[in-house]
Amino acid sequence: MRLDKYLKVSRIIKRRTVANDACDAAHVTVNDKPAKASYDVKEGDVICVSFGQRTLKVRVLDVREHAAKADASSLYEVIE
Repeated sequence: MRLDKYLKVSRIIKRRTVANDACDAAHVTVNDKPAKASYDVKEGDVICVSFGQRTLKVRVLDVREHAAKADASSLYEVIE
């Protein structure tokens, strides 16, 4: 699954276009490397998203095309 879509489905970022823009602006890294929105997310990847002063670091546990709002947080675990 594409990185921008994963960020939306997992509800780390609310909209796919915002996720795409964040990737273009190099605010998103995967495994400590800047990632494009088209990066293919796999289980075990570590995604780091920068929101201004804050950074969110998560490990991908599951990749699904659709997830209910209640199940979205089960797709990843927060690190640090």
